[in-house]
Amino acid sequence: MTKTAITDTLRVPDALLHYEVRGRGPLVVLAAAPMDARSFEPLADLLAADHTVLTTDPRGINRSKVDDPDRDATPELRADDLARLIRHLDVGPAAVLGSSGGAVSVLALAQAHPELAHTVIAHEPPLDQLVEDREDLLRRTDEMIATYLAGDSLGAWRQFMAIANIHLPDEVIEHMFGGERSPQDLADERFQYEHMLRPTVRWVPDLNALRAASSRIVVGIGEDSGGELCERTSEALAEGLGIEPTRFPGGHIGFADDPDRFAVRLREVLG
Repeated sequence: MTKTAITDTLRVPDALLHYEVRGRGPLVVLAAAPMDARSFEPLADLLAADHTVLTTDPRGINRSKVDDPDRDATPELRADDLARLIRHLDVGPAAVLGSSGGAVSVLALAQAHPELAHTVIAHEPPLDQLVEDREDLLRRTDEMIATYLAGDSLGAWRQFMAIANIHLPDEVIEHMFGGERSPQDLADERFQYEHMLRPTVRWVPDLNALRAASSRIVVGIGEDSGGELCERTSEALAEGLGIEPTRFPGGHIGFADDPDRFAVRLREVLG
């Protein structure tokens, strides 16, 4: 965490949300799921030069604690959390960028609370229900979750990468997910598999509501995401909305891998 970030918590129904605020100016919200606020720190620092930047840990992840750990963190709940945070800061409406599961969160926000966001950028939302092989994807997802719950976390991550069509050497996957990890990382991983992943990929956007929303909707795709599942789901969303997708530097987590180039592109899109 940088020294310029102001950290606080907000009590919402069933959760205590950890959030961070940087900078001053028009409000930009950066949201991910299951990644937490730490993944946005370099990008948030860059944007804070002329924006108020809000980041948060999604409910059930890291520092955002939930009252009922057995309750699913649905896109609707995560969207309501974002809405409450924006209202709490009282400097909106906001430009909102969501990536991966966070992109599904911000689309749910645009449907339920369009008055809170003038621009909603959904960067690579995993909307499996929008593609033709949806039934096969849902079956494989259920099998992956079952693998994880049976105690084979490394096998589940291999299945995750195969479903996403992300090709990593097996030794890289083992290094990322098979070594010594903190109790918090393991708890976050379990919450993702048990209570976040399935409701996220099964969520179906209301395309009519999104087309009619006062928020400007942008569908973002990484320049390096060619052939991956989230490129397909994002293209399907853009087609359903009747808009062209917008390319961003990097791949699925380009905002973390190359924040400098990502910030330049984001400023262009917001401008």
